Amino acid sequence: MSGSELQWCFSQVKGTIEEEITDADIISCVEFNSTGELLATGDKGGRIVIFQQEQGNPSFGDYNVYSTFQSHEPEFDYLKSLEIEEKINKIRWLERVNPAHFLLSTNDKTIKLWKVTERDRKPEGFNLKDEHGVLRDPSSIHSLVVPVFKPMDLMVEASPRRIFANAHTYHINSISLNSDQQTFMSADDLRINLWHLEITDQSFNIVDIKPANMEELTEVITAAEFHPKNCSSFVYSSSKGSIRLCDMRQRALCDQHAKMFEEPEDPSSRNFFSEIISSVSDVKFSNDGRYLVTRDYLNVKVWDLQMESKPVETYQVHEYLRSKLCSLYENDCIFDKFECAWSGNDRYAYVLDCWYSLIANTLAC
Repeated sequence: MSGSELQWCFSQVKGTIEEEITDADIISCVEFNSTGELLATGDKGGRIVIFQQEQGNPSFGDYNVYSTFQSHEPEFDYLKSLEIEEKINKIRWLERVNPAHFLLSTNDKTIKLWKVTERDRKPEGFNLKDEHGVLRDPSSIHSLVVPVFKPMDLMVEASPRRIFANAHTYHINSISLNSDQQTFMSADDLRINLWHLEITDQSFNIVDIKPANMEELTEVITAAEFHPKNCSSFVYSSSKGSIRLCDMRQRALCDQHAKMFEEPEDPSSRNFFSEIISSVSDVKFSNDGRYLVTRDYLNVKVWDLQMESKPVETYQVHEYLRSKLCSLYENDCIFDKFECAWSGNDRYAYVLDCWYSLIANTLAC
């Protein structure tokens, strides 16, 4: 690879594409850990499958199944007569600080902290139990045995360490881990809450855009993300196409933003679909924290945090759909949400188009 060229080659496919799949098997989110060694996928059935890269060749090593577990189960809210789907909306990895791996997963209402550990040894030689785990008669014990650990086949276990629930009235659309690795935030349509990883029964509301009269509601929160280096700063995007940067050092409730990134709309091009296609479905900080990449229905935009008036780059990834918006509205495809991401060196922004193909844009900034 030379210059600005980016070459793609097919590497691997997991699963059999010829088989018929159920709705529960459809993947709803994917997330690499910080090293790229592990890849977690969540599906509509509430399951999480973790793949691990082969150790021999880190550049092109295949990913094999490392662990599979049921993260969420379907629930029913009896007070609201509402079914809560088990579908995994988001997965976020924590930085590794010991031999175990930790990740956050969420469905529409409940966030869980999972611990993934390996076991390749088992204890043997108990005094009060036999090899089957049955208690012995104390009168039959005439000598003490020192327990030892003996090798066994590798076993990967996933166990829930924390459950963060009952804090969101509306569906959770984002979770983001703070750079301090101690707190994280969760966002729904109208509120953003701040959690501590060690406290499950209390969270702090840091953004609340719910009006006193719901008939006056003009926009909803679509995504939220912490700054990768500054633990007091975060951004959230809205359905009106604006991105607000907030600083928790200014006030506990960030009802007023520090900066707002919004591109003025050309009045001559405004139509019935303008507000729908301008809704920002995802926002991500660059790894160095200087830029933002945002995704709406037709465009990917790169913003400099020092310039709020307009983006430094705009990529029209779906411009050919502008003439087909009426048909897309009739079949509800116009409401599809697409994500974006940065490459590890901040040189490329990756987006997903309507047919789930990957597009890489080279950033001039």
